[in-house]
Amino acid sequence: MDLAFTEQERTFREEARRFFVTEIPESIRNKLRDGEHLGKDEIVTSQRILNARGWATPNWPVEWGGQAWSPVQVYLYQDEMQQAYVPPPIGFNVTMVGPVIAQFGNDEQKRRFLPRAANADDFWCQGFSEPGSGSDLASLRTRAERKGNSYIVNGQKIWTTLAQYADWIFCLVRTDPAAKKQEGISFLLIDMKTRGITVRPIVTIDGGREVNEVFFDDVEVPAENLVGQENKGWDYAKFLLGNERTGIARVGASKARVARIKQLAAMEGIGNDTRFREKLAAIEVELKALEMTQLRVVSDERKREKGRQNPASSILKLKGSVIQQQLTELMMDVVGPYVMPYQAPDQTQNEPFIGPDYAAGAAPAYFNYRKVSIYGGSNEIQRNIIAKAILGL
Repeated sequence: MDLAFTEQERTFREEARRFFVTEIPESIRNKLRDGEHLGKDEIVTSQRILNARGWATPNWPVEWGGQAWSPVQVYLYQDEMQQAYVPPPIGFNVTMVGPVIAQFGNDEQKRRFLPRAANADDFWCQGFSEPGSGSDLASLRTRAERKGNSYIVNGQKIWTTLAQYADWIFCLVRTDPAAKKQEGISFLLIDMKTRGITVRPIVTIDGGREVNEVFFDDVEVPAENLVGQENKGWDYAKFLLGNERTGIARVGASKARVARIKQLAAMEGIGNDTRFREKLAAIEVELKALEMTQLRVVSDERKREKGRQNPASSILKLKGSVIQQQLTELMMDVVGPYVMPYQAPDQTQNEPFIGPDYAAGAAPAYFNYRKVSIYGGSNEIQRNIIAKAILGL
């Protein structure tokens, strides 16, 4: 394994670094740095800048805007993007539904949806989890009944991230209730403006509105919005979830957060505290080990069969989420008593935060990051994968 970057790779890294800090508005990057929630307009603005450069959808086929980058270039792109506090392209558009349509959709669906998803002309959300069908997703009960040239959809989705912004939702629906549960599921694309759809917010522990419930009451969906074959949606969902784990360790984001913590700790005078320094050093050691592990995975991808998931990604997800949570805890130490009167993400500016601006996002980030050990496959599931696929237990 060779962990040294080539001259071409170092040049690419410098190009990416310059682009991110000069082209993406500093106001957007600073909000992300300080843990503030971005509005839809800011998310869309950032993605359109990336798309104009051809960097919004590097993982897509070249004919639809992909870059055919090497695994190392993808790693460098993500690392520099995260360290510059650049909002990543909308994951639902770029990492999830886009690759599914590109792989399994028909030509008309590709022409209709892919360019708009790349440019954030359509904002997508994900309709997978349901009440009682989260970890056991194959037990979902939202039903789509074929009637002529349409499907009639009834049911409920939950934990639907950013559904309040979404123009479209890609849904797993049950089209054959008599089949074995994994074999009776289809993948539908549904316009969120369709009559019968209701979006209801779920206020999260940090006080924000990031996730929602979505209800479908006799929602009529054109049959042409079925992706691939009826009752094959489970296969497409597995393909999608494999893509979701790309970059899930967020090593670049954690490196940026370490640098920010050091800067603020020096300002607050806590940087010389022995116990604080010990905790910070321990996290930095773990983060460096995680970065080396990620580079080994990247190196292995050069030889790996295309589309085959590397079980080592479970290590990246597990350790990456733990480190992200530890860093939010360390930021709470830096901010000190100002974590108590925190300002919720959706609170109006008419209620000013008591304390320095950089402290306002510390407590909401701490609460919000409790989720990272669950999404993308819970840490308990990752431990099982590691035990079976890597350790052979």
